[in-house]
Amino acid sequence: MKSEFPLFDICHFNERKEVVVSRFGVFIKKFKKTTFPRRHDFYHMVLFTEGSGKFSIDYKTCSIKPYQFYFMTPGQIHDWHFQGEMDGYVINFPARFFQSFLLKTDYLDQFFFFKGNVRDCVIEIPEELRWTVVELIEKAITETETDNKFKNDTVRVLLLHLFMVISNIDSRDRQLMVESNKKALRQNFEKLIEENYIRLRLPRQYAELLHVTPNHLNKLCNELVGLSAGDMIRNRVILEAKRLLINLKLTVTEIAYKLNFDDSSYFCKLFKKQTGMSPNTFRKHYGN
Repeated sequence: MKSEFPLFDICHFNERKEVVVSRFGVFIKKFKKTTFPRRHDFYHMVLFTEGSGKFSIDYKTCSIKPYQFYFMTPGQIHDWHFQGEMDGYVINFPARFFQSFLLKTDYLDQFFFFKGNVRDCVIEIPEELRWTVVELIEKAITETETDNKFKNDTVRVLLLHLFMVISNIDSRDRQLMVESNKKALRQNFEKLIEENYIRLRLPRQYAELLHVTPNHLNKLCNELVGLSAGDMIRNRVILEAKRLLINLKLTVTEIAYKLNFDDSSYFCKLFKKQTGMSPNTFRKHYGN
């Protein structure tokens, strides 16, 4: 079945070169009549340094901002709509460009932005590393314009360095995001415990409310708090029990029922297991 989107091969843009590294302004003027939306059979990378508009990859659209890097793998559909003067850089290369150079032919697969996941296709370059990224690309542009017989190998080394820099940028940001998400999940769990500890006692009930698995919730609690999810729930129940035990007008049985225990003996066993003393001993010790 014929695709409704044109598929351009590397020769359409590269003029029999193995790789293209170009300033965006030069590239877009040369190929401004190219059909959109379109697909490529090669890796296509664009770094915007000026301008705005919209860019879409596999139907996911985002706003263009300076120093955003777009990564497209062979076969992905992309389209763009620019506003104002655009500038930046374009890098095109076929898979074979690195396969003939590296012992590991699948070396590029370790970079998450070359896996074809749309959510990983756009990376924002932080201000402190923009000069480093631009310098590597500029060196690659200069090298492609020389007659050096090793120029392609030099470009390969420069691009691999660029990929490593970008991968490290995002690895750091992703780690911060992961830590932030863990903290948010723990806080949401603690909030749910506070709201529901009287009626919900099982970790799986909270995991369902948080849209995670019980194992994931338990692992997170052990990692961040040093307690299991079950212990965090039980600790909140016992804390409330201690508060109620100070009120000498309430019997232990009444407190057990207030805390939604059907059996006061089970309440007493749990309290002793968690605190090391029975409810009555606790009351005698702290009641005064």
